[in-house]
Amino acid sequence: MDALAIINKYYPEDNELKHILLTHSRSVADKALWIAGKHPELNLDKQFLEEAAMLHDIGIFMTDADGICCFGSYSYICHGYLGADLMRKEGFPRHALVCERHTGAGISLQSIIDQQLPVPHRDMVPVSLEEQVICFADKFFSKTHLDKEKSVEKALKSISRYGEDGIIRFNHWCECFL
Repeated sequence: MDALAIINKYYPEDNELKHILLTHSRSVADKALWIAGKHPELNLDKQFLEEAAMLHDIGIFMTDADGICCFGSYSYICHGYLGADLMRKEGFPRHALVCERHTGAGISLQSIIDQQLPVPHRDMVPVSLEEQVICFADKFFSKTHLDKEKSVEKALKSISRYGEDGIIRFNHWCECFL
């Protein structure tokens, strides 16, 4: 699979949005690969980590997030499942799960219902180790400050709005992956 070819299909123009997506995704991929290198005992699929990290935010162009040059019609929180739909159409169901399950530290069905989030009513929590590593790595990089890796404290703060379960998951990942 050629992640860049898929990105180019949905982001054909060389513009600020594509720059943001590629820069952010490369940072996430590099962090995920760093974790894989630090923890050979996890036996992570490095090729999949790189591909899926590069594609995890493929759905952002369909959302309304002016600050990162996204002028679509969906709420930003929808980018995960929208990207998953694209990946399934492309024939990559495993990559689709990374897209769908990376928001926050994953979002449980109960949190989706309790917070009345505008996403499908299903569990969107990372399951495989690769899904968990990419979700975790993503929390350290913003699309608005592309040149800076967040501290653990700032990463944790960014997911706190999604509920206590995500905080517990993130803290567990800190123990496992750092």
